Amino acid sequence: MRTSPTRYGRRRAGAAAGSGITAVLTAAALLLPTTSAHADTAPSPAGEIPATATPALVTGLDEAVAADGNAADAARGHLAAKRDRYHIANPGKDLAVAGTEREGGRETVRLRQRYQGIPVLGGEYLVRMEKKAGERAVTGTSGRYFTQLDLDTVEPAVSEKTAIDRAVAAVAAQLRTGPLTRPAQVGEQAAPLTGAFQGLTVLPQGKGVLTRHITVTGAGPVDGPPVKQEVYVDARSGFPVMQYSSIKTFGAPGTATGTATDGTATADESTTTAQQLVVKGTGTRYDGQKAEVNLYQGSDGVYQMIDYSKRPASTPFSGALLSTYDARGREASAASGRWPSGIQTFRSATTDLGEDFTNSGAIDAHWGAGKVYDYYFSKFGRDGLDGKAGFVNSLVGVVNNGHPFNNAFWDGAKMVYGQGGGDYRTFSADTDVVGHEMTHGVIEHTANLVYVGQSGAMNEAIADYFGNAIDVEANGLSMDDPDTALLGEDLCTTMAPRDCALRDLDDGATTQDDFIGVTYRGDNGGVHLNSTIFSGALWDIRQNLDDDLADKIVYRALSAYMTPLDGFTDGREAVLAAARELGATKGQLATVSKAFDDHGIAEDWEKDLGVDAKTLMAGVNIAATGIGAGNGTYAVSRSNASGEEPYSVWIGRTDGRGTPQQVSGNTGNYQVYADTDGETVVWAEYGPTSIAIKARAVSGGVVRTVANAGISAASLAVDGDDIVFTDFDPRFGLEHVVHFDMKTGIRTAVDQGRGDRATALPSVRDGKIAYAKVWAQPDGYHLGAEVFDIATGTTTLMPGDTTRTRGVGQTAITDDGVFWLRDADIADGGKASLERAGFDGSNPVTVLPEAIDAPVYGYSLTASDDAVTLTSLSPATSWDNATLPKLYQVAPDGKGGVKRVSCNRGDQVHASADTGKRVLWLDGTTGSTDLVMRDRPAGTC
Repeated sequence: MRTSPTRYGRRRAGAAAGSGITAVLTAAALLLPTTSAHADTAPSPAGEIPATATPALVTGLDEAVAADGNAADAARGHLAAKRDRYHIANPGKDLAVAGTEREGGRETVRLRQRYQGIPVLGGEYLVRMEKKAGERAVTGTSGRYFTQLDLDTVEPAVSEKTAIDRAVAAVAAQLRTGPLTRPAQVGEQAAPLTGAFQGLTVLPQGKGVLTRHITVTGAGPVDGPPVKQEVYVDARSGFPVMQYSSIKTFGAPGTATGTATDGTATADESTTTAQQLVVKGTGTRYDGQKAEVNLYQGSDGVYQMIDYSKRPASTPFSGALLSTYDARGREASAASGRWPSGIQTFRSATTDLGEDFTNSGAIDAHWGAGKVYDYYFSKFGRDGLDGKAGFVNSLVGVVNNGHPFNNAFWDGAKMVYGQGGGDYRTFSADTDVVGHEMTHGVIEHTANLVYVGQSGAMNEAIADYFGNAIDVEANGLSMDDPDTALLGEDLCTTMAPRDCALRDLDDGATTQDDFIGVTYRGDNGGVHLNSTIFSGALWDIRQNLDDDLADKIVYRALSAYMTPLDGFTDGREAVLAAARELGATKGQLATVSKAFDDHGIAEDWEKDLGVDAKTLMAGVNIAATGIGAGNGTYAVSRSNASGEEPYSVWIGRTDGRGTPQQVSGNTGNYQVYADTDGETVVWAEYGPTSIAIKARAVSGGVVRTVANAGISAASLAVDGDDIVFTDFDPRFGLEHVVHFDMKTGIRTAVDQGRGDRATALPSVRDGKIAYAKVWAQPDGYHLGAEVFDIATGTTTLMPGDTTRTRGVGQTAITDDGVFWLRDADIADGGKASLERAGFDGSNPVTVLPEAIDAPVYGYSLTASDDAVTLTSLSPATSWDNATLPKLYQVAPDGKGGVKRVSCNRGDQVHASADTGKRVLWLDGTTGSTDLVMRDRPAGTC
């Protein structure tokens, strides 16, 4: 018997950790609520992986269990009989059956942990058995069962409504990080953000965190992309401690005859067999090849893209297995987590499917779905994505805000393919894209790897691996052709395959050279960015072993060994264990090990990553709460090593001298969005029924409650007695900048809280507040930067064409006046100019023009009297180091050029200027959320 009791034990880890747990559960650090006064996004946290006495991996068993009865009872009976080994006190009560996978005589029972009846995120344990000759024996176990949990699960202090409101506000803020922009204009297809309560969930951080799980859906406020965010709101204080997108991207039913209310076709007679419903049709794929597809002829004589052929011939009619729907012109946001009303399956008067079926991508989508089903059924005996002959629906041709949607995604229930445009065909045009998206469905019904951080990167990697394998087999490609490793290479209308491809499984990516400690800002913690490190190892295995054996090893690892929070090193262990179980030779096992070694996937690989900045505080374990700095002092939130402790506020010297001090108590509430001017520190305290604005002198003294916010309070900034922050109005889905005078107690919304305007990204100094503003006019929305005079209550709009401005970024006030970012050119991919003017709008100067040759994409800024530091975030047209947020610095007059602040390869976010050229930020390079500092720019990198 082989056991690995420390697979999830106490080794240091971060977003890149081998177990992946801190990449997900302390993903609090990867949230993106509204930016702080000096800020942008937050990197992934570090922390100790929760201890557990339950072994992570046990192999080599041959222990008899009851052969009669179901597999789940036998599995739980085994765990109960071996309590001294597994330390699971009551398997019958604390482990719910998630399903049983069967491959020949092998049975794998997947059990999900419950704590006092509440599901534990990522808590899954697997029991593998073999049944033959009327006997059943356990051969091994693996997974995560968190034995350290010890928390109160009484009725949450936070109401369901409060949790939903705060979750929606957090998602709205995440979607609007960076410049303030115009609302999306998608007419009747616009989908406002709404939240739905999914139940209580325990996050297994430390002794556990009880949360309300909210799913937020709708359309993004900037350009209308589909939104489906999973948000976990702390049940004690109401702070959204974790959120991530559950839409797995690749980069209802109709009412006509033959369509039922569940999205599947109905037969004319209930006794009709599946095979009698199959009609052969022919069409042409995008690549010009003729393809035979299975259709269904309804009672009206029309042929529909519905395939009953996957049902056994003797099976009575029970619904179509594969259906392909015409969703051309429908918004992607209306197809995410929902079913667009009125859509129908693609239809034809004849079985000869013409040019429209080719150009729409319907032929490729329907033909490809059949090939994917056949692959999983013939190779592994898997009947459909869920393994239970569940319906497989494909929606083809969605758009984004009326424009081409060059992407595809699995939303947990169906495949959705974007309508192409420009250089791209509709995204069903490449079989590996179809295989990739459908494999997300297989993953969801097996290991269900959480779509964040390393577990999310493995989710993408396995979807890429099988999507590519299916493409190779369905189209007769050779593994010896270097272009075979490309994904999405057939999507383009003009570009060559290697120029077109979205990823290359043979790109040689390694953890040492290519792993990026990335936030959830744009890629859910690096799910695409870091995926080829793992998929590259799998590709190497397929190249150097028999194709069929490699596929079986990876599938077995996915279905019988992996669990939701696994990271890269866990994935390595799972693949090796599956290879041993399937009888791999010593030489074949060496090939598998070498593939992972070559890609740097080995124990403790994270320790080799480093930074060029001074670390002021390592492993703060926080999420998107920002940092503040001023006059030699910083303020930052911090959690404990395991991440379950509600955040408290700490202050320290920006030069790193002395010992940081805790200024807020551990009350059970979350203390977040801290800022300081060097004299006073302020922060927001999230409680179950209210959000309080707190203040204390840096030198010491009493903590005071100076104000209260509504649904949220972010972007806090302080200067003397003046505090500013943004509040969220759920009635209109808008943010408003609020000023509070600590001396008089007067609270003022700079825009009067009106429903026809929004304000955000404030800064405050010397009695003036600067902010970005969007407001409605008869000719459409206008955008600009504005200054509010606290003494007089008057406002001054800064110079600039407010009709041409498409985005206004973070503001800053210095002794030179007001700085802000302005994006006027919609065609340059997000570049912004750095503008400056006097408080009264006089002497406007473009410090850095938008058309500057240097690759600076102004996303946010922070400024001292001596330097302006820009967060540059280039468009993520490809996932590499260059697309991550990086810091650049320039003099207030622009002279001397733009210089890199740091050459760290990971995310550099929440920048906060101190005095001189000193700047602090949260750095995610090593997979840990570290507070770091540089006194001067690095220059060039």
